[in-house]
Amino acid sequence: MVDVGEKPASQRIAVAEGSVRMQPETLALLRANALQKGDALAVAQVAGIQAAKRTAELIPFCHTLPLEHVTVEFELKDDLPGVRITATVRITGKTGVEMEALTAVSVAALTLYDMAKSAEKSLRIENIRLLSKTGGKSGDYHAAE
Repeated sequence: MVDVGEKPASQRIAVAEGSVRMQPETLALLRANALQKGDALAVAQVAGIQAAKRTAELIPFCHTLPLEHVTVEFELKDDLPGVRITATVRITGKTGVEMEALTAVSVAALTLYDMAKSAEKSLRIENIRLLSKTGGKSGDYHAAE
């Protein structure tokens, strides 16, 4: 692991996104909360938050961090068609939370896949990326559109 012992603590925020593409019929089932396994969005939200909190257990060189705030949000998009997932993670600490935000999106997407796979086998998880990060020595980052 990188030694962050001498670094000053600062507020750090990371935002990541990704999507799960699906057929319009599957999106309609998701929207109606009619998938066989139940409320996919609620389960995926909890899974994403839990994943952010446990990132250091999954990725070997990540620090264990006392996260202050995690949100996982979903936007049902007919034009995709599918679900856009956005995770925001905040901490006041000595290292950033980009990996926690990316892990939250990844696990939320995997959970949606698991919850909807009985309705559709061709689901696709796509475009997981960091949208922005603030704080720390390297400064702010905002992805190009």
